[in-house]
Amino acid sequence: MALKVKAVEKKVKFSKNDPGVWRYVMSPEMYSTLSQSKVIKEAALRSGVSRGVMQACWDAAGEVIKAWATEGHSVALPGLGSMRFGLRAKSVEDVNDVKTSLIKTRRIIFTPTVDLKDELANTAIQITCIDRNGDEVKRVTSADAGTVEDPENENQGGENGSGSEGGNTNQGGDNQGGNTGGGGGGNDDSPIDDD
Repeated sequence: MALKVKAVEKKVKFSKNDPGVWRYVMSPEMYSTLSQSKVIKEAALRSGVSRGVMQACWDAAGEVIKAWATEGHSVALPGLGSMRFGLRAKSVEDVNDVKTSLIKTRRIIFTPTVDLKDELANTAIQITCIDRNGDEVKRVTSADAGTVEDPENENQGGENGSGSEGGNTNQGGDNQGGNTGGGGGGNDDSPIDDD
């Protein structure tokens, strides 16, 4: 299986009055979103339990994960990784300046397992190039290094060369450091029909 990417030729502008330049811009092709009922049906099939039992387990696990994550725990997601609460905030030099208004955003952080990252790193990428007229002009199978972003070190260095991750101390003054981790995604190693 391969991940599918589109490289679409678009006019890119860097300012309001910029006439723009044509560039091939890559973005992943999104598969259809699988409904909760579809996932539960497939999980019930694979585990040999009834859909009703699987639904009850799904609902209970969701409530536990939500409750524990919002209490500050890093909660395991079976076979996928862990989820926890994080934030992006400005750092300050003086302790008297510390206040909640420094917090820019609250975040939900997913950290994938090593197995999931390996699966993603070893998955080929197929790129379809589409020109400005909407015509397919080329197909490429990627030979990239397969580097997977580490959500625990996202924005390491931050602005002005100093950020913080996972609760480390930020020494950077007014930069956007002080966050706790990054985001991530999942992997679908076998497509499921939409019926």
